[in-house]
Amino acid sequence: MLEIGTKAPEFSLPDQNGNMHSLSDYRGKKVVLYFYPKDNTSGCTKQACSFGELYPQFAEKGAVVLGVSKDSVASHKKFEEKYGLPFTLLSDEEKEVIQKYDVWKEKNNYGKKSMGVVRTTYLIDENGIIVKAFGKVKAAENPTQMLNEL
Repeated sequence: MLEIGTKAPEFSLPDQNGNMHSLSDYRGKKVVLYFYPKDNTSGCTKQACSFGELYPQFAEKGAVVLGVSKDSVASHKKFEEKYGLPFTLLSDEEKEVIQKYDVWKEKNNYGKKSMGVVRTTYLIDENGIIVKAFGKVKAAENPTQMLNEL
């Protein structure tokens, strides 16, 4: 996980509509940048829907929510439409940003080791500095936790 107080690594990734987003596009706003393993899985769906429900409150506090996984743009589009998600999902199929943010790790699932995204959420301030970092977050609780951090 990246250190609190360090500059968040810059990135440029396509969203669920194929539009490019860079971290620098959000200067002047707080960014909740969350990394999740896979669209349409139970934990990831709970987390995304909860961020969606709370999204107006994030917006009131001047924050944007960006979800990142290695799923394709098309997968993100289906996920967004299925659950009516009001925020941006970024596709990192090459795992470039996932690795920059140190969330690609060995995971142990029922004794089987594999590499994957460890559910992690960063709060980045208006100047692009990481002010909070949470690893191995609980999917259902993370959105409320992040709202409280704001």
